[in-house]
Amino acid sequence: MKPCLFIQTNHKQIVGAIVAEYAARRFSATPEAFDVKIMHHRDHPFLLRREGQKYLREGDWRTWRNDDLQSFTPTRFLPPSLMNFEGRSVVIDPDIFFVADIMELFGRDMGGKAILARKRSGWKGEQGMWASSVMLLDNARLRHWDVPKMFDELFEGKRDYAQWITLMDEDQSLIGKLEDEWNDFDRLTPHTKALHTTRRRTQPWKTGLPADFVPNDRLFGLKITKPIMMLRRKLFGDYAFLGRYKQHPDINQQHLFFALLREAMQEGMLSEDMLREQMAANHVRHDAFEVLQQTPPLDEVMDIVRQQAAPQQAAA
Repeated sequence: MKPCLFIQTNHKQIVGAIVAEYAARRFSATPEAFDVKIMHHRDHPFLLRREGQKYLREGDWRTWRNDDLQSFTPTRFLPPSLMNFEGRSVVIDPDIFFVADIMELFGRDMGGKAILARKRSGWKGEQGMWASSVMLLDNARLRHWDVPKMFDELFEGKRDYAQWITLMDEDQSLIGKLEDEWNDFDRLTPHTKALHTTRRRTQPWKTGLPADFVPNDRLFGLKITKPIMMLRRKLFGDYAFLGRYKQHPDINQQHLFFALLREAMQEGMLSEDMLREQMAANHVRHDAFEVLQQTPPLDEVMDIVRQQAAPQQAAA
């Protein structure tokens, strides 16, 4: 059985997911050695049937919205069952782009662990939380992942989303530490192996669009912001006063995404018509074609990255 890369997505992030698939194949010396599966949120009824219902998150009750930018996140626990609990899988978010050979990750010694992931940054990492946005999984050892049941427990008050998604509910002896470079938070250096444009507000393909994501209630880890953010949502709606997506501060990360996008289009992985549809739906910035024209070739972008000094890592 080939190892498989699983990419989570929904209708809002489908372009990112397609580019993520292309990047994994583009930077592998043996792209035929692994499979890729895009897991689309709409294909999982256990998510869809909970629309508008309350679930537990950070000790509070939130409303589940299938239209949310990150409504796909529960699918990151599906790969073991989708592979019949055999072999190895890697699961990533749709805003993660490999710039190194993923086979290096598939073939590594897991040291007897079932899961390899990096720690979260900032105060979440200090509390021991894991970034499950990139995981290497030994599928046979994760038979206890009954995802529809685990998801339903969020609505029954038996499980907290924040604890689940950061692997704090998991037996910690099963988890090993993955180097940060395999899930590099908004940092693109000569050492990066997978770039994660984790700051949603500056995702390069969304610049200028109205913000359509729900921010963390605890801004900068401060508990004092939680009641303010909760009141904002209650009175004005999930996306009120969030403004627009901003320009990414690192032009190389914008160039990387659009260089990958251009090559993916040349390979027929998505069409101009599809890109225009995504632009019209406010899922891709409206000047995408102009940015494509101004973007250097991918090899030139990577040469620039390899020659630069590593910038200070951004907080995720």
